[in-house]
Amino acid sequence: AAEKGARLRNFEELRRQLLDRLDTGRELEEAEIREAIDNLVLEEGRTCLLSLKEKTELRNALFYSVRGLDVLQELAEDPQVTEIMANGCRNIFFEKGGVIRRWDRGFSSPERLEDVIQQIAGRCNRTVNEQMPVMDARLADGSRVNVVMRPVALDGPVLTIRKFPDRPMTMDRLVSLGTLTREAADFLRELVEAGYTILVGGGTSTGKTTFLNALSAFIPADERIVTIEDNAELQLQGIENLVRLEARPESLQGGREISIRDLIRTALRMRPNRIIIGEVRGAEAGDFLNCLNTGHEGSLGSAHANSIQDMAGRLEMMALMGTRLPAEVIRRQIAAGIQVLIHLERDREGRRKVEEIGEITGVQEGEVQVASLYRRASTGELERTGELQKRRKLERYRKWCRRSDRRD
Repeated sequence: AAEKGARLRNFEELRRQLLDRLDTGRELEEAEIREAIDNLVLEEGRTCLLSLKEKTELRNALFYSVRGLDVLQELAEDPQVTEIMANGCRNIFFEKGGVIRRWDRGFSSPERLEDVIQQIAGRCNRTVNEQMPVMDARLADGSRVNVVMRPVALDGPVLTIRKFPDRPMTMDRLVSLGTLTREAADFLRELVEAGYTILVGGGTSTGKTTFLNALSAFIPADERIVTIEDNAELQLQGIENLVRLEARPESLQGGREISIRDLIRTALRMRPNRIIIGEVRGAEAGDFLNCLNTGHEGSLGSAHANSIQDMAGRLEMMALMGTRLPAEVIRRQIAAGIQVLIHLERDREGRRKVEEIGEITGVQEGEVQVASLYRRASTGELERTGELQKRRKLERYRKWCRRSDRRD
């Protein structure tokens, strides 16, 4: 323990010297920072014996402490780690292979963790402090970041990082992982291409954004798409005419909030074929329903929900938060604007699976009706449980495909 403490004190002294050398009054390039670190490590090697491995580890640790995520960098670079949770500077956990484990390392002080948080905030042009103690942001690789500071976080800063794969998840990959069957995947592909509006639901960390990415790959490449998100996480591929919009919180410097509702209204003036909302969380649900009922068929979105039936009810509740329209009108908008619901769940081993696919068939006796199309059976298999009732768009699409084949 004494030896470890001595090494830590020596590292902190080297880090202080490095910060002094980097304090040039201008933003330094990565190459300049690494050169300063190399010089410092060489000088340190003259006073104490360091192996090549120790020099490499010291060089990386110094760089991560001023430009990376410090002790979290190793976890961030591990492709199998999907979530990083720092509950203060000492209690660090991570999720790997669907299992949450404790990290045997920690920050040397709460201030070091706060430095990392402020670096993240600065790169995203966000502010987090005692006056604004909660922040949502993202890293350069698209990973989602949530921060809670004092006085809200009683035991020190809390940093949560939700990582995303380097390459967008494809539907073929989801099929191979057992998330859904090939039959269900081909069915959803036809629905997206035919212009059915689909809402993906599920609990926290069930893979809603990942599934949206996979669905979006089926959108015809010649369409104009506008994505709207709190924090940009969608990774749409193969669409040239793509507009990505991200909400902005109010800042202490006087910048006004740009909400999801503001972005939906703006998107309607941008001539999109489809609008994709990363997650519907509140009053913007009413604006989303309005755009679905004004010619933007084939739009996609996600929302938190416990089941297929619960998804329609939650959407109604959120829409009522931002409008004075009667509930009956909202239900008719849901039935007219959204055709298909997909519910995702996560099993005890951490595997994400499609639990049910349903079709909104209308409103009866004042309730939105949802008919099951696919449902996961007790055997664990996703089985077909019904036939699509609203088939007009699907038949029109299939007819167009047959004509296209004949022309070719």
